[in-house]
Amino acid sequence: MPASCDARTELEEGGLTQVTTEGRRTMLNRDAVLLFVEDRPVLSSLQFSLAIEGLQVADGTADGIDPKVAAALVIDQTYLGDGVAALRDLRMLGCTVPAIVLATNPNSELRARSTAMCAELIEKPLLGDELSLAIHALLDIRKAA
Repeated sequence: MPASCDARTELEEGGLTQVTTEGRRTMLNRDAVLLFVEDRPVLSSLQFSLAIEGLQVADGTADGIDPKVAAALVIDQTYLGDGVAALRDLRMLGCTVPAIVLATNPNSELRARSTAMCAELIEKPLLGDELSLAIHALLDIRKAA
């Protein structure tokens, strides 16, 4: 997940500012939930539905985003071919942010790997507000800590 050399994230009062290669600035506070989903329509749908639930969400793969300062991560199991492995790589880089893995028909091995990465596993298809409730629970735990 290397960031472009022309994009950067700057710490500012109240949160992070993502500066894109075009010079646009996007403010992300420390309550931002980063989504790691390669399927663009699914990513857009999740961004929309979670924003309606009052969450600030962003594409975790966008240039200049640092997952280490997010409030939570949501990683689709199909991300980069193996979402749990992608989470493992983030963990190895020092990212201790709470995480949720989304998976269709997860087997016991995937459940064990998710648990080993301290990630909650939510089964797809997403029905109702299970994902937003899980994210809010993670954010409440993080704020209390």
